[in-house]
Amino acid sequence: MERQVTVLPSYVRDGWWMPQPGAAATTVRDASTGEVVTEVSAEGLDLAAVLHHARTVGQASLGALSFHKRALLLKEFAIALTARKEELYALSQHAGATVRDSLSDVDGGIGVLFTYASKGRRELPNTQVVLDGPVESLARDGSFLGRHVFTRLTGVAVQINAFNFPMWGALEKFAPAFLAGVPSVVKPATPTAYVAEAWVRILVESGALPAGTLQLVSGSVPTLFEHLRLGDLVGFTGSAGTAAFLRDAAPTGVRFTSETDSINASVLGPDAVPGTPEFDAFVKQLMVELTTKAGQKCTAIRRAIVPTAAVESVVEALRAKIAERVVVGDPRAGAVTMGPLVSLEQRDEVLQAVRRLMDAGGELLLGGIDVPEVVRADGTTGPAPDGAFVAPMLLGFDAAAPDEVHEIEAFGPVASVLAYETAAEAADLVRRGGGSLVTSVATHDPAFATEMLVGTAAWNGRLLFLDRDDARTSTGHGAPVPHLVHGGPGRAGGGEELGGIRAVMHHMQRTAVQGSPAMLTALTGVWHTGAAARSDRHPFRKSLAELAVGDQLASASRPVTLDDIETFARFTGDTFYAHMDEEAAAANPFFPGRVAHGYLLVSWAAGLFVDPDPGPVLANYGLENLRFVTPVSPDDQVRVVLTAKQITPRETDEYGEVRWDAVIYNQRDETVATYDVLTLVAKEHAGAPTEERAVEHADA
Repeated sequence: MERQVTVLPSYVRDGWWMPQPGAAATTVRDASTGEVVTEVSAEGLDLAAVLHHARTVGQASLGALSFHKRALLLKEFAIALTARKEELYALSQHAGATVRDSLSDVDGGIGVLFTYASKGRRELPNTQVVLDGPVESLARDGSFLGRHVFTRLTGVAVQINAFNFPMWGALEKFAPAFLAGVPSVVKPATPTAYVAEAWVRILVESGALPAGTLQLVSGSVPTLFEHLRLGDLVGFTGSAGTAAFLRDAAPTGVRFTSETDSINASVLGPDAVPGTPEFDAFVKQLMVELTTKAGQKCTAIRRAIVPTAAVESVVEALRAKIAERVVVGDPRAGAVTMGPLVSLEQRDEVLQAVRRLMDAGGELLLGGIDVPEVVRADGTTGPAPDGAFVAPMLLGFDAAAPDEVHEIEAFGPVASVLAYETAAEAADLVRRGGGSLVTSVATHDPAFATEMLVGTAAWNGRLLFLDRDDARTSTGHGAPVPHLVHGGPGRAGGGEELGGIRAVMHHMQRTAVQGSPAMLTALTGVWHTGAAARSDRHPFRKSLAELAVGDQLASASRPVTLDDIETFARFTGDTFYAHMDEEAAAANPFFPGRVAHGYLLVSWAAGLFVDPDPGPVLANYGLENLRFVTPVSPDDQVRVVLTAKQITPRETDEYGEVRWDAVIYNQRDETVATYDVLTLVAKEHAGAPTEERAVEHADA
C-alpha cells in the first residue's frame, strides 16, 4: 500500500489535513532497509478544534444510535478492513512485521471489532442506558426505589498508542469507546503511524463512519492535555515512565488508564519434566514469545521461571527449537519468520538493556549482541547494517537473581531464565516483577497451579494455565483476547483495556438513580413493580410494534391437590422426600409438610398465562432469575401476574426479545416464585385478534 506522499496526513474534523510545507517533521524509515517510508508531523494542527469537533459532532452522531446500531457499524468496519487486509500486511512489512506478526496485529484488530459487534448485540440492550444490578427498594411500601445505571460520558476518548501494534492496539481502545457512544481521537506512535493512517483511511472510504466519531492525529501533540476536561478520557499504551508523566499532566476529572511495560513471567511446574506435553508446550511458547513481533510485545515473556533441575534442559530445548523454526531477516523474504525491531533507535535501546542485564550478572546462554547474519529481501544472506536486526537472546542468572532482572525490560527478542526450588520461591519471583500483564504456568498438577494462583493472581491482570488438555487450543501467553481483561496492576499500569463489556462501561458513568416506580420505568425503559400496568388484551396477541412496557396479564387461580403433586413426581421421576413423605417434609425447617414441586408451579404458571393460538410470540427463549420464595401445600391455590418488563427489538431481524416479569402468588397473595420469562416476538403480525377474542381474554 505504497503512498507517494512526503508527510503523513491526519484525519480530523471529517477531512484529511496536512501541515504547511516546511513544517518540522520526523522521518520514519523501513526497519529492514533504512529507506524512508514517510515523514510525520502535526505542527500547526488546532488540537482544541479537534476535541471540540469530537465533543459536538461526534457526540451527536453516536448519541443518535443505540448500542445495537453502533455494534452493527463495528461489524461493517471489520468487514471493510477484512476486504483490504492484504494491503495492511504489505504496509506492515516496513515495520518488520512477518505474516505471523500481521496476523496478530491486523487480524487481531479486526477480531476485536467483530467481537464487540457481537457482544454489543448479545449483552447490551437496544437502548442507550445500561442497568447495573438489581433494583433497591428504599421504602417499605415500594413507592421509592433506587437503581444504578450507566450512561455514556459526554467527552472524547483520547487514545495514545504504542508502535508495536498500530492496528490491534488502537482498535482495542476504539471499539469499546465507539460501542459506549464516545468519539475517539487516535494518536499513533510515530514509527508505525503509516499503518494507523491506512486503517483509518479504509474506514473513511467505507462510508460507514459517522461524522466526528474517529479522528487521527499523525504527529506529536505537546499541548493536547491543556484542552482536556471533565468527561474526557485518556487511554495510554507505552512505557511506565511516560505513563506516570501523562497521568500527572491530565487535568482533574479526566479518566486516565494505562497499559505499560511489564516484566511478564512464564513458570514451568515441577511436574513438567522433559518428555511431558507441558514441558514441550512451555518451550514452544517461550520460542513464540521471543520471536513474534521480534519480542516487541507488552505481553511477551521476559522471565522464564524454571525448576533448578530443568534449567539446562529448557535451554537446550529452546536452542533446538530456535534453530529449527527461526529465520531472522527482511519479512519480504519468504523464508523469514522473525523480522527486525521497528527502528535502529529501538535496536539500540534493546542492546543497551541487554548490556545492563549482563552487568548485573546475566550470562548469555543463547544469541549475542553482535549484528546478526540475516536473510535480505532478495533472498541473499549477510549483514544488514541499515536494518534493526537483533538475534533472539536468553540470559541466565544464578540462584540469587538480582533486582535488575525484575526491573529492566529489553523490549525485543530477549528473555531471562531464573531457577527456583519450591512453589513459594516461584511465586515470589513472579511477584518481584512488581505487577504484570500476564503470567503463564505450564503444569498438569492442580495443587501447584492452585499455589501459583493464590500466590500471584493479585500481581497479574491475566493468568494462563497451560497443560496437555489446552495446549493445542490455547491462544497463548502473549495473546490477549477481547473477551477478557487486558491490563495489570502495579508496573503494568493498573488499567483494564478490553474485558468484554467491562471495557465499554469504562467509557460510561455509573449513577445511582432514585425515584418512584413510574419514574424509574420512564427513565430506564424497564418496567418496575408499582408502575402503571395495562390489561386491555392478552399481551401474547400483540406484535412488538403493538406491545408496550407495562402490558400485563393477571391469570385466574388454580387449586393444588396432593394428587397433582404425586402425579408430577411419578411423571418426572422427582420423588424428593419433601414432595412424597409427610413426616420427613414436616421435619424440614423450610416446609410445613409435603409441598408442590417448584417446577410444577412454573409449568402451571405457563399454562395460566400462555395464549395457545398461533400469533406474534414465536418462541420461549428461556427463564432467568428464578427464585422460589414461599412453599405451596396441597389445597393451596396459585395464580400468576405476567408483565412486559423490557422490549428489545433486533436491528437485523423481523423479531425482538421481550422480557416478562412473572410473579406467582398463592391465595393469601404471598409471593410464591419470581422469575423473568424471555420470548421472541415478531415485530409485525397480520393475525390481529378479533374484538370477540379480545373480550374473551379480558374476561379471563
